[in-house]
Amino acid sequence: MTWVALTLLAFALGVVMQARARHPLVNPTLVATVLLAAGLLLTRTPYERYAAQVQPLSFLLGPAVVALAVPLYRLRALLAREWRALLLGGGTGTLVGVGADALFARLLALDPEAQRSLLTAPATSPVALQLADVTGAPPALAATLAVLSGLLGALVLPPALTRLGVRHPLARGVAIGSVAHGIGTARAREEGETTGAASSIGMGLAALIVTLVVALTAG
Repeated sequence: MTWVALTLLAFALGVVMQARARHPLVNPTLVATVLLAAGLLLTRTPYERYAAQVQPLSFLLGPAVVALAVPLYRLRALLAREWRALLLGGGTGTLVGVGADALFARLLALDPEAQRSLLTAPATSPVALQLADVTGAPPALAATLAVLSGLLGALVLPPALTRLGVRHPLARGVAIGSVAHGIGTARAREEGETTGAASSIGMGLAALIVTLVVALTAG
């Protein structure tokens, strides 16, 4: 239970730092990831041992994702009216993300395992873990790149959308969710319930589309 306690403490420290600093870079998930990565390196703890110890926390990811459906139910009338825009925006955003990951991985001549892992980075980490068996990517690398994708998206995308003049909550939400999945959705909920609900839809579409892309290209 040592790593469970350390994981919770690292995230709690990130929450406290975010409340005091109020800066996008002081993200609780990012703070916890950096601290835990440093701890694993210093103690030379294999990721597999860490993942096995924090299995109770990993199990809670499922109920947490299901809880994101609550704002969807509350705003079902609005979301039903705008389903075409949400579907088009989320689908386009995910396909652009998958295409960019594949293109830049080839241009940079990354290792084939890294290229296969990047293919599922736009999906949330539990989906990337499951798809790793299909793509042949190392599960730990696939999950890590998915988390990093979410972190970068949550940090970069909201200010970028603001600079581009994108202020509609549905547009901001679906863009963030289709690129930064669960971590981005947590960030989107800070902007409001409508943005968070649209981000949940973007996250779900991203998981579906990435799964379809993997299924079509795996053969």
